[in-house]
Amino acid sequence: MAAITAALVKDLREKTGAGMMDCKKALVENDGDIEVAIDWLRKKGLATAAKKSGRIASEGLVAVASAPGKAAVVEVNAETDFVSRNETFQAYVQEVAKIALAVGDDIATINAQPYPGTGRTVAEELTQMVATIGENMNLRRAKVLTVPQGVVATYMHGAIKPGLGKIGVLAAVEGPGEIAALETLGRQVGMHVTAARPEALDIDAVDPAALEREKAVLTEQARASGKPDNIIEKMVEGRIRKYYEEVVLLEQVWVHDGETRVRAVAKKAGVKLSAFVRFQLGDGIEKPKEDFAAEVAATAGV
Repeated sequence: MAAITAALVKDLREKTGAGMMDCKKALVENDGDIEVAIDWLRKKGLATAAKKSGRIASEGLVAVASAPGKAAVVEVNAETDFVSRNETFQAYVQEVAKIALAVGDDIATINAQPYPGTGRTVAEELTQMVATIGENMNLRRAKVLTVPQGVVATYMHGAIKPGLGKIGVLAAVEGPGEIAALETLGRQVGMHVTAARPEALDIDAVDPAALEREKAVLTEQARASGKPDNIIEKMVEGRIRKYYEEVVLLEQVWVHDGETRVRAVAKKAGVKLSAFVRFQLGDGIEKPKEDFAAEVAATAGV
């Protein structure tokens, strides 16, 4: 049997919101497999959610840059929030977004580009800042979207400067029409994506593995009702529709009016929402919490 460590219990608790003893039991029952343990807790109604992102953050900044029919978003990380207030660091992140806009979103390609006015590459300039500021930093990710007709709108939530902040969104709006109107709609989509956190553009884009996993959990929950299989099947179908409404952008309720589906908003505007990207600073990066781990160890006796 796999060792059930304090760190493993801590990780499961942070990902599910379940109690520490329940997390320990789930890991013991499932041989330390954290993903299976998450499902075990959900089936017993002990986990508040399966979503893992957004609970743990790292520091740094997100930046967006745009051009006609095109936009880029990048994330550059640092160890402390103090660095995000450094003007040199801010300028670097903004410049990297512009470079990504020009060369694409491959990190190695971006790192190899010349950094303006220095005689160094993007990667070398970052190394120079690390030496100067004294904190570890890295260019974590980048994404570029393009459209053949229309706009790729950008939205920065809580911007500290134009195009610079901690949550950046790109929204590809395809179709004919006045550019200003398309930009306005795209910005509204960006606000919606920031708030609603969709995971897929449309139903076809939902991760098949995630969908099957959701069906398995919902089936187990429905079976606990004691109803016959044909009723259970209908219950699961209804709950899957609700799942799509939660995670699929086009199936979500438009946050700006609280009643219209996003797909209906796009249809009324005569456009196609073809892609979106949402970068939230630190998504999926674990920050050490040694004191909390000690608390878990003491309480759970592991």
